[in-house]
Formats: sequence, structure tokens, C-alpha cells
Amino acid sequence: MNYTHLTQIERYQIYALRKAGQTQRQIASLLKRSESTISRELRRNTGSRGYRPKQAHKKSEERRAINARRIDEDVWEFAQERLLEQWSPEQISGHAAISPETVYQRVYADKRSGGALWKNLRCQKKRKKRYGKLERRGSIPNRQFIEDRPAIVEQRSRIGDWEADTIIGKNHRQAIVSIVERKTGLTLIRKVERKTAHAVGQAMIELLEPYRKKVRTITSDNGREFAQHETIASALKADFYFAHPYASWERGTNENTNGLIRQYFPKNRDFTTITQQEIDHAMNRLNNRPRKRLGYLTPNQVFFKNTLALQN
Repeated sequence: MNYTHLTQIERYQIYALRKAGQTQRQIASLLKRSESTISRELRRNTGSRGYRPKQAHKKSEERRAINARRIDEDVWEFAQERLLEQWSPEQISGHAAISPETVYQRVYADKRSGGALWKNLRCQKKRKKRYGKLERRGSIPNRQFIEDRPAIVEQRSRIGDWEADTIIGKNHRQAIVSIVERKTGLTLIRKVERKTAHAVGQAMIELLEPYRKKVRTITSDNGREFAQHETIASALKADFYFAHPYASWERGTNENTNGLIRQYFPKNRDFTTITQQEIDHAMNRLNNRPRKRLGYLTPNQVFFKNTLALQN
């Protein structure tokens, strides 16, 4: 099997798994990579502030660019000869000390200077393949990932740090926006007819607006419905962060709360039939349910500092 470079998504996974306490061997197994690959990645791309995926990927790309410039000219001459025979960059890489990506880089550098090597490629696009590239059509611009979030959020020592998600109805018709405050468990939900960025963003702003003085940070997953994160953050004067892909445990409060919400709106429920009265009923029940971690107080009591007796 030919070696392929770690992608940026894999680097975010390494970061998240290390934070979750996984060993290098466990990380290698989960990513289906060799343990030496993970060890080398951590050794070569860890900076003074520890292993950070965005910076690690940048360091790797810079190193590869330098290596591409330093490629032995005899190797490049061999590659050019094979290109003229219509070999693919992958086939060339299998017979010489040069990566497919380096071949593509040199071919298109040759094209920019007026050369014709690119005409021998089977697929004459600007780039045949973007190795290790996270950004693709439909990605969310200007995301801040969870490692940039203040460390105090993880401690649950203050009120004002929220997690957000969407719950999908039967046959993917309509959705529920769910937002939960990390320290108290206070839960806010609203049904949206379409899971668009505009609808979800508007619902989040309207749900949190009454509590904007107690909104410091919001953390969501990477769904496209959160593409208006900058608008949400600006409206609420809060900071918006994204968990890493495939790391649902980074929003554990939200994941657990969604399970509670599903008691009222199960997966086989047609969300088009949900009424506002049902939404209000579920929210009232969730926020007035005693929680062990709150000393058997309710989210409402802790969030609003109200210790009155529960009302039926």
C-alpha cells in the first residue's frame, strides 16, 4: 500500500482523540494508520503550545513544499520522460522517489512558464487531487475551532457557555434547534420548517436573545446549518466555536440533552405535526427536572437562582 500524507481532518481527529485521553496506539487503530505515522506526526509537528491541528497541517505543507523544490533533478528528469509516455503521477511515484503531489506541482509550474507537460495528464484540470485539503465546496468560512475556546468553558464553573445542535424529524422533514447551557443544563428548543442556515441562525438568535447577558460562548458541530455563525455571534455579542469533525464527545452536554428531547419527539415522529404547545411542554419539563449533578436542583433554579418549590 502506498503511503498517503495525513489530511487536515485526520489532524483534527488526532487532536480530539489525544484530548479524550487516547494513546498513540489507540489513535493509530481508530484512524487506520500505523503507530509510527502518529508518533512521527506528533514529534515533527508539535509546537511550543502543544499539538494544534491547524498549525501542524501548515508546518507539514511548508515542509512538503520545501521538499518539492529540493527534489533530485535526475528524479525529475525520469518523471518528465515517463510523463511523455503518458504515465500518471501515481505510476511515476511508484518507481521513483517523488510523490504524486510533487509531480502535479512541477507539471503546473511548467505550464505557468509556457511548458506542455500538462497535456500528458489524463485529467487536465487545474489540480487532479488536493492532498490533505480540508476546505471543499460547502465548507463553513471563518470557523474558530474548539481549541481556541477559553479553557474556563471546559470547567463548567460559570453560566453562559452554550452548545447547539439540530434534531431531524422523520424522513428528514423539518428539524428542532436545541441549545443547552453547559453549567446548568438549561435547554432551549424551537422547531424550524427547514434546516437552512438562515432558519437555524434566526431561531438561535431569538431563543438566546432574552438571555444575551448570559451568553458568552456557543459551540456547535460542523453542520452547514451553522454557516451564519458570525451573524449569530454578532447579534448576541458572543464567541462562536466549532467542535472537531467526528468528535461528538466535545459537545457531550448537547448530545445527552438531545437524548432527553427524543423522549418527547422520537425518531419516527413526523415533525410537521409538532405544535408549539408540545415544544413549550417539553422545554418546561426538561428545565424543571431535578438533576443529580446540580444537587437535585433544576436547571431553572440554578440558571435563574430560583429555589422555589417545583410546580406541577
